[in-house]
Amino acid sequence: MAAKVAVVADRIGWEERRLIDAAPAAGLRIDWVNDESLCLGHPKAPSLDGYQAVLVRSRSYTRGGLIATLAESSGVPVLNSSAAIHACENKLVLRTVLRSAGVPVPDFRLTLSRKDFARAVAEIGTPVVLKPIYGGMGKRVTLIRDADLAHSVYDYVEDLGHAFEQAGLVEPYLAAGSIRCLVVGRRIVAAAEFETAGADWRSNAALGNRSRALTDDPEVRKVVDGVVDTLGPGIYGVDLFRTPEGHLVNEVNHAPAWRGVASTTDVDIESAVIRHVQEVLT
Repeated sequence: MAAKVAVVADRIGWEERRLIDAAPAAGLRIDWVNDESLCLGHPKAPSLDGYQAVLVRSRSYTRGGLIATLAESSGVPVLNSSAAIHACENKLVLRTVLRSAGVPVPDFRLTLSRKDFARAVAEIGTPVVLKPIYGGMGKRVTLIRDADLAHSVYDYVEDLGHAFEQAGLVEPYLAAGSIRCLVVGRRIVAAAEFETAGADWRSNAALGNRSRALTDDPEVRKVVDGVVDTLGPGIYGVDLFRTPEGHLVNEVNHAPAWRGVASTTDVDIESAVIRHVQEVLT
């Protein structure tokens, strides 16, 4: 009988469909389980009963982390681990954990108030990028080129209703290239360099940016190895900045999309993910 794996997500995307279709040839059965209807908490929650592993693909970091925590407590192998997802959920936590482990990250300042923000802009100097602690897909990431406009921009931050929405990072604007590495297990299975689309300066596949394949780079591999050593083996999208001083880790995505990267490579990414799931099951 084929081992059953639950793909927990809020919807079936291109990546989830590819995994579901490829699973039978590998002796697996992968089912989509809606993350909005799990009702977890009981050690033997019916929604995950009978599954030998759980692959968390929720777009929401918070939702994914909570689900992973409860699934792990029931003794089910979870990809990625709850600890890794919770670290990726919070940009400040991720940067701090990686920096403490010796993994290079951009300079940054935590801003919790206008006073924090003003000091951060003065210390780093414009242009700077202001980004929320929580969130993804490039949303609310703001490039501030002019110090005169900085406080007008912060007016909008102060209008946000909750303290966790107001918490942000200020970092230097790094105009160099942005690289996405898709990691499965401990290995980079594909890497691509983003090219910004149109007038949008942000490097993010969710914004429609184009990408081109990146050949194997020992320095990139060394930095990504440091990420995996810190967070543990898993399935990650590791975003790097290329700078004159070397590569810096910008973000790590716990449930990466790989359609854009797949378009630049002949690598069978779905098979690589399924092999990793099988390794976890053995």
